[in-house]
Amino acid sequence: MTDRDAPLPTAPRHAAPRRNRSPEAAACVFGGAVAAGLGLGFLAVLVIVLWISSPYPDSGPGGALHLAAGLWLLAHGTELVRYDTLSGVPAPVGVTPLLLIALPALLMRRAARLGSASGDGSDGDEVLPASVVFSAVLCGYLGVGCLATVYAAGGPMPADPLSAAWHVPLVAVLAAAAGVWAAKGRPLGPLPRWVPEALRRAVVRPRYAVAVRAGTAGALSLAGGGALLVGLSLAWHGKEVEEAFLALTGVWSGRFAVLLLALALLPNAMVWGAAYALGPGFALGGGASATPLGFEGAPALPRFPLLAALPPEGPGTALTCATAVLPVVAGLVVGWFAVRRAREVRRAETALTAALGALVCGLLMAGLAAVSGGPLGSGRLAEFGPVWWATGAAAFAWTLVPAVPLAVAVHSWRTRPVRKAAEAEEEALAAGDEWHTGGGREVRWEALRRTAGTLVPDLGPEPTAQPAEPSAPSADTPSGGRSRRLTVVRGLGIGLPAVPARPAPEGAAREDRAPTAAAAASAPAAGLPPGPFPQPPAGAPAPAPAPAPDPAGAGAASAPGAVPVPAARPLAPPVAGARVLARRRPAG
Repeated sequence: MTDRDAPLPTAPRHAAPRRNRSPEAAACVFGGAVAAGLGLGFLAVLVIVLWISSPYPDSGPGGALHLAAGLWLLAHGTELVRYDTLSGVPAPVGVTPLLLIALPALLMRRAARLGSASGDGSDGDEVLPASVVFSAVLCGYLGVGCLATVYAAGGPMPADPLSAAWHVPLVAVLAAAAGVWAAKGRPLGPLPRWVPEALRRAVVRPRYAVAVRAGTAGALSLAGGGALLVGLSLAWHGKEVEEAFLALTGVWSGRFAVLLLALALLPNAMVWGAAYALGPGFALGGGASATPLGFEGAPALPRFPLLAALPPEGPGTALTCATAVLPVVAGLVVGWFAVRRAREVRRAETALTAALGALVCGLLMAGLAAVSGGPLGSGRLAEFGPVWWATGAAAFAWTLVPAVPLAVAVHSWRTRPVRKAAEAEEEALAAGDEWHTGGGREVRWEALRRTAGTLVPDLGPEPTAQPAEPSAPSADTPSGGRSRRLTVVRGLGIGLPAVPARPAPEGAAREDRAPTAAAAASAPAAGLPPGPFPQPPAGAPAPAPAPAPDPAGAGAASAPGAVPVPAARPLAPPVAGARVLARRRPAG
């Protein structure tokens, strides 16, 4: 049987099984559950400490733990229901302290990021896809959320099931998506296939990234301005704030709880201050609203330190109307951040980017206004906080007006040198001057400077070379005196020192050698520029040509009376188009 007739090797029936994803996925589920448990544990410890320190506890530790579960759900935006009211009607509590949202969001984001980085492909481990990590972490978190909702139902402030059914998953989805995105290196694309193609192309364009950055900067500026207004108002109404703080409770544990609640509501107050500066203001229940133009209506306000810093009732004043400076500053911030560094961007593109940045700022402020308000009860306390759509529209309008002109102005200022160079090039092309187009003159001059090094310093006034008049050595001049020579480069207008002449022996006459008329006549023929060659006086005999140096270096002269000069090695390469003029420097 030949090799061709031999049977081909077959693969084994029992191939190596593919590594199962179950351990990694289970670890992600456990990570999501741990993230939810850490948030619940933090609030439970805080509530238990306050319950222990309270001199008049209303219920046992079970009631405190039920309240902690309710607060954890409230941190996700879920509405709680309060049954022990004076009227006997259940009252919803929907004002979410924005500082509490940061705790579950950060924990969920951390769990998703660690789950995405668990499998790196080493040692046979299979890297989990982003969708698997996202789904596993979300399942673990929502499982604990369902248990917390059921447990909080037996407490003094149970959660509304319908509100918890969409608020808790919304926060978990956003936080988990942010964690997976950060673990994958924050890619901007490609998006999944089910996303429309226009949206997939728009995400990777730099215009939208710059617009998001500009809009975020504008929203942060508005929030900072709102914080400034709240701080100034608290300082202005310091006495009223102190009275409201001391009137709520007389024990230190209760005051500490009020202080913690006020700190948790500070981000809400910042958003309310920004809405006040934008113009729509915020509602205070019972049809009352506070705007820069006036404080109208009869507000139904509970006793609380932050609410004691509200503006006075009545029409607005010049001081309240001056808060309009804050949205103008936010618009300038949007316009500044909307300018791209690339100089090839046109003005229309910059203006469009600034307008998109103002739109992003309006959307962010609308979202913040929506989550910062809510009901504090029923009836007159059903509406508290700014109106989200009015706040977003005002933020868009206020930032759009100054952002677009500022962005165009900054873009024009940054591209001014490029535009001037382009205009100069167009003028040179129209005049037929090819030397000054395209920056050729500057490029050639810079290349000449780099090649010559220190031989070509900065341009200065062209020296006027005076011809040296031959004269006989006098008695005042020492025999060992030296003469200095100057090399004049006429093409550049620069004087360079040349090699100094050697001293003549004692008793020998010195003679300055000047260019002859024959050399002057031969300069144009050699391609050198004409220069101020010295001309002999009228009627005088032409001077004899200067003798050439002896190649042997013996220093012997070819004419009587010539000074023997040994051949010297030049210190620098010869310069084309140069003349050597003699200049005498007095000795000593």
